[in-house]
Amino acid sequence: MAVLKEVELTLNLAPEMEVEACEKACAVAEFMAMSPDRVDEVRMAVIEACINAIEHSSAEDGHLHIHIAVVGDGKPEALQVTVRDQGVGFDPEKLVQPKIEEKLKAQRKRGWGLKIIEGLMDQVRIETGADGTAVIMCKKLVEPRSASG
Repeated sequence: MAVLKEVELTLNLAPEMEVEACEKACAVAEFMAMSPDRVDEVRMAVIEACINAIEHSSAEDGHLHIHIAVVGDGKPEALQVTVRDQGVGFDPEKLVQPKIEEKLKAQRKRGWGLKIIEGLMDQVRIETGADGTAVIMCKKLVEPRSASG
């Protein structure tokens, strides 16, 4: 698939910056004529990815880099949003998957970000290392048909 349109943002790693990022991503999704439910799912996923970067990246440059792209073969087929930081990175293999039973009893109920993102978006890929982390999320313009439908 080719990139048909794109938007680049560089935001400070500061509280509330996730709002600006999700406003831009949602504006592009709406431009594509994505359904309101799917736009809301993009909104929540972008917010989660940005909050994770703001809270955990420790990026020395103090910035969050957002790339929003409309992709498709001649016409819009999907929205791809990349949230990138130049922070410390992490080992995805060492992440503990949250368990609802434990989280309900725990004082700290956080730790659901990546799981939420994966549930909201059609595809999610994480690239991480010593030079930072990129969360690459893709939402198709229309909901994929199920195997039975």
